[in-house]
Amino acid sequence: MRCPFCGNTDSQVKDSRPAEDHAAIRRRRSCPACGGRFTTYERVQLRDLTVIKKNGRREDFDRDKLARSIRIALQKRPIEPERVDQMISGIVRRLESLGETDIPSEAIGQIVMESLARIDTVAYVRFASVYKNFQEADDFEDFVAELRPPAAED
Repeated sequence: MRCPFCGNTDSQVKDSRPAEDHAAIRRRRSCPACGGRFTTYERVQLRDLTVIKKNGRREDFDRDKLARSIRIALQKRPIEPERVDQMISGIVRRLESLGETDIPSEAIGQIVMESLARIDTVAYVRFASVYKNFQEADDFEDFVAELRPPAAED
C-alpha cells in the first residue's frame, strides 16, 4: 500500500480489525520511510460496476462518490456514522447483487432514496432535491406533500 505522505510503496500493517459490521477490515499502517501512520479499509468486491449516466456516458462505480453524496444529505443530522457506513455497504451489496455490471444512475438514485427515507426524512428530501433537480420552492412543497399522510377527515 502506497504511503499517502511520502509515496513509498512499502508500508507495514500495525493492527487489523473488523469494521462496518464485519463488512470490511480496518488496517492501521505505518510507513518505514517517513514514519507516517494511516488507515486503510479492505472490502469484498463481487464485481466491477459501471454507472450509465442519463446522457449515456459510462463511468466506473465509485463507492467514495456514493458515500460523499449520502454524507452531504445527512450533514448535521443525528445519524451515527456506523449506521451511515452500514447503509452505504448495504446499498453497494444490493447493487452488486442485481446481477448486472451496467447500472443506470437512476437505479442507484432510487436505491439511495429508499435507504435515506428509512433513516431520515430530512436527508431524503435533501437528496431528492438534487436527484430530481428541484428548481423552485414549489418543487419542495409538492415533494413534501407526497410524504405527508392524508389528513384525517372529521
